[in-house]
Amino acid sequence: MQSTARGEGRRLAARHRNIELGLLVLAVAACLAGHIDASLALTGSMPKGLLVQVLPLGALVAVAHLAVRRFAPYADPLILPIGVFLTGFGLMLLNRLDFSYKAAHAVKGDYQKLPAAPSQLMWVFISVAAALALIVFVKHHRFFQRYVYLLMAGALILLTAPVFSPTDSFGAKRWIKLPGLPSFEPDEFVKVAITIFFAGYLMASRDALALAGRKVWGMTLPRGRHAGPVLAIWAVSLLVLIFERDLGTSLIFFGLFIVMLYVATERTSWVVLGVLMAVGGATVVGTLEPHVHGRVEAWLHPMDYYKAVHDPAISEQPAEALFSLGTGHMTGTGLGSGRPWLIGFAGRSDFIFTTIGEELGLAGVTAVLLVYVLLIQRGLRTAVGLTDPFGKLLATGLSAALALQIFVVVGGVSGLVPLTGKALPFLAAGGSSLLANWLMIALLIKLSDSSGRTALEPAPPSPEPLPAQAGPADRSATPTPTAPGTDPGPGMTPGPGTAPGTGPSPAPAGAADPGAPTELRPAFGRTPTGPQPAGPRPDGPQPSYGYPPVADQPTHGYGRPPQSPYPPDPAAT
Repeated sequence: MQSTARGEGRRLAARHRNIELGLLVLAVAACLAGHIDASLALTGSMPKGLLVQVLPLGALVAVAHLAVRRFAPYADPLILPIGVFLTGFGLMLLNRLDFSYKAAHAVKGDYQKLPAAPSQLMWVFISVAAALALIVFVKHHRFFQRYVYLLMAGALILLTAPVFSPTDSFGAKRWIKLPGLPSFEPDEFVKVAITIFFAGYLMASRDALALAGRKVWGMTLPRGRHAGPVLAIWAVSLLVLIFERDLGTSLIFFGLFIVMLYVATERTSWVVLGVLMAVGGATVVGTLEPHVHGRVEAWLHPMDYYKAVHDPAISEQPAEALFSLGTGHMTGTGLGSGRPWLIGFAGRSDFIFTTIGEELGLAGVTAVLLVYVLLIQRGLRTAVGLTDPFGKLLATGLSAALALQIFVVVGGVSGLVPLTGKALPFLAAGGSSLLANWLMIALLIKLSDSSGRTALEPAPPSPEPLPAQAGPADRSATPTPTAPGTDPGPGMTPGPGTAPGTGPSPAPAGAADPGAPTELRPAFGRTPTGPQPAGPRPDGPQPSYGYPPVADQPTHGYGRPPQSPYPPDPAAT
């Protein structure tokens, strides 16, 4: 029976892999169709070297599918296709923007004329290879549970490293530049490492953090000693905001901890406390720090840039982003037919989102956001299906980190929140962002593989049931009441008034004693199987035969003590 269930689970897992293969083909085809459509609108001809561009990407996707089929056969069939679609869609948008930037900035001679798509394509191969290495060589997600504090130490070092950079980029110290090496953004990797640390820390400390504290205005606040970790994380996020002037990382860093803390403790007081601390800290820093203050002013008054006299900290990009999104209307101008390149370095920043809004309209923006929501939902569904607390918190944290980053980027471009400068996951140019996001995809695949294995593959049965799980055959040695003059059967205790000569029947020769001590069931605690004396019980304390005395037995929770092992005494009634 169990082998049948296991075979059915494996067949269902193989069906999921076939669904994944079909979705991968659909994702590649959709991105290829967009690339052809944009090229026809821009040049009036098919893109040059189409096969040279498509074949390596197709081979990479095929290798990724085979690796998941071999090393994560029970994984969710949607996670990998969503990652492939978003990555291919981003490459298509970058290639479309490169064509316009090359034509518009050729005379100016600035860096904008340099294409971004070839570099991003190289990072696609590096990122997918790193994700496949994680899927192949990490056997189980609990491997990271051993190194949570080591990962936290490395994350803090990476997080503080940009502070010592002598220069900043676009007003923020977010990149590390080493001689002879390309610059990279460490906070993208910190996002993944700190999620793993939070999952390990909260798994070990959730009981202490969930203890009740004082009630203030009807809300139960945490105890002072348990609020220490929250205060420490809040202080670190403020330091990042002050010294690195990185609003996006600070919001994601602190918001991620609050979300995971609420999931671990189920206390809304943590959320309220976290929101109050985040708003208070951001208000103070936004007032005192010039760069952050300029972004807040640009968010509140984006059109002030066009006034004759305005705050020099206000840039033109927030207003241009609103114009670009408004131009798209419902269905957009069409790929290659808009003018998103009028926003400076749109393809290399969070403003790539305006390209979608202008050329694909509200319908395209909604479709892309729904794809993101679907990826987040699959991560949360994976968290629900996992059985270990570390895996649940890790899957929840990865999904929350992705959701928070999408919120701050899309909200900043559309005017909902101040601009943060974070890269839109999978779409915007940036090797650090792409690599970190593909590592998140690999982690979600491993987590969903564990969740699917638990759901589809039954666990092997125990070689012998434990005493608490004993079935009817194992309870046959327990004395049960019998009618007078009847034979209670082999191994049963005769009841009072049993007719002479009708004792217990001997067990068959060679039959195993169901109450015999085994490795899983020791000798103590067994009910004796031999014949018991008939008639009224003598006065005084009765032997328990491994059970506690009846008067001392605990109740079951319904006010009813466990059934006595003795048969009823007719003389007592």
